[in-house]
Amino acid sequence: MIAYLEHFVHGNDTESMPNDDVSALDGAFHFGATAAAGKDFGGMKSVKPRAVIRPALAGDVERAVKEAARTTYLTVAARGNGHSINGQAMAEKGLVLDMRAMEDHFTLLSLDDGSLYVDVSGGALWEDVLKRCVSEFRLAPRSWTDYLGLTVGGTLSNAGVSGQAFRYGPQTANVTELEVVSGKGETLVCSESQNSELFFATLGGLGQFGIITRARVPVQQAPDMVRWIRVVYTEFGDFTRDAEWLVTLREGDGFDYVEGFVFVNSDDPCNGWITVPVGPNQYFDPVRIPSTAGPVLYCLELALHYRNQDHPSAVDMEVDRLLGRLRFVEGLKFSVDVTYMEFLLRVKRVEEDAKANGIWDAPHPWLNMFVSKSNIAEFDREVFKKILKHGVGGPILVYPLLRSKWDSRHSVVVPDSNIFYIIALLRFIPPPPKGPPTELLVEQNHEIIQLCYNRGFDFKLYLPHYQSKENWMRHYGDKWSRFVERKANFDPLAILAPGQKIFSRIPQPLSIT
Repeated sequence: MIAYLEHFVHGNDTESMPNDDVSALDGAFHFGATAAAGKDFGGMKSVKPRAVIRPALAGDVERAVKEAARTTYLTVAARGNGHSINGQAMAEKGLVLDMRAMEDHFTLLSLDDGSLYVDVSGGALWEDVLKRCVSEFRLAPRSWTDYLGLTVGGTLSNAGVSGQAFRYGPQTANVTELEVVSGKGETLVCSESQNSELFFATLGGLGQFGIITRARVPVQQAPDMVRWIRVVYTEFGDFTRDAEWLVTLREGDGFDYVEGFVFVNSDDPCNGWITVPVGPNQYFDPVRIPSTAGPVLYCLELALHYRNQDHPSAVDMEVDRLLGRLRFVEGLKFSVDVTYMEFLLRVKRVEEDAKANGIWDAPHPWLNMFVSKSNIAEFDREVFKKILKHGVGGPILVYPLLRSKWDSRHSVVVPDSNIFYIIALLRFIPPPPKGPPTELLVEQNHEIIQLCYNRGFDFKLYLPHYQSKENWMRHYGDKWSRFVERKANFDPLAILAPGQKIFSRIPQPLSIT
């Protein structure tokens, strides 16, 4: 049974369903629109669903999809914590499934070979998965996102990238089994050896092939502490050479986390020097910056895991060994020791500050992309040093990833280069009149994307959003035919994830037994 169906009756909302479909839905749902499901974190899109369904079990999700499939028009969107940017989890005049309502499902599994896994609900927040794994079992998944207020099903439908991805791959590479409700309304358990095509399609599939209701995630022993380090560069070439060296070191021979970001070479409180120090009472001394430095600087963010029983001198020695090979600016190194939990929840403070400052609910015209190593220096010259030389009002992430850690059988696509960079423009800007118009920032994003096309860069949008079939075809390239074939197999009427704007609902009912 469906646990709860939110509905609101709008007195003048007389837009009706086609007559031939009313009988199929009679008694199943009440339709209306809800405000929460009609917007997302991006704050730039707003559409009205017919209803919001709060499923407790996979069977509730299955029933909702089947009811939609019996009509000629209804679509279904799975909504996690609402952190899409361009309306990807919306369903205009369709059904939105609030996956956060799924019953708490957390089971620790130990297999015969000694490997450990947790089974978690697709609607669970990674933050909650972390807390339970660490506090109850001293275990942790291997790959994370920076912000953990995201659902398991949401990140696995995209990729899930953070500073551990260079070693373990994205979150999509760190799941061994899924329970998925397909667009045919079938609940299937899938893995590399069981219903494998659905498994590969769903991972990074943007919700197009199925709704994830459960995931099996490998876990390992969690460290107790983290040495959190930031070092500053003036030259992009030095920054990238060091970052690439660090991500190609063998496990156990380097840092456990490698990220980086660009910041403005000024005292700008939102974009400049002050954003670099990690500990209390730490000071960024601009006197250390050479006079030859440009408008932007670069920071490598690193972390070394260790146990409580490790002697501090041993930790210091290992950090010094690795940092001794790097070319950062002398005197611009910042570090602090924090618990593993504090480190993984570090972005929670950003959320709290943004909410306190009233910018969490402002529009977020973010841009996320992958750019090949072969093009990253030119990207720096044309984008970081010119278009974005004054910052974006939030982090500008840039750090290398290894293509070998990504499974080409999954639906997500990445550049062809063995090393490519993730770039994320994470704007936290107050709305006008305090901040620039959102439209101008969206135009800036388009300018950057168009520059990449014009220069022939090997790049892909991450968390993509396009308005035309031609752009989606260009995005997937030679993987487009596979993507279309998977859609025909698992969601033949294009019922799922309409907010992605990839396929249009086919106006006919699906024969369901």
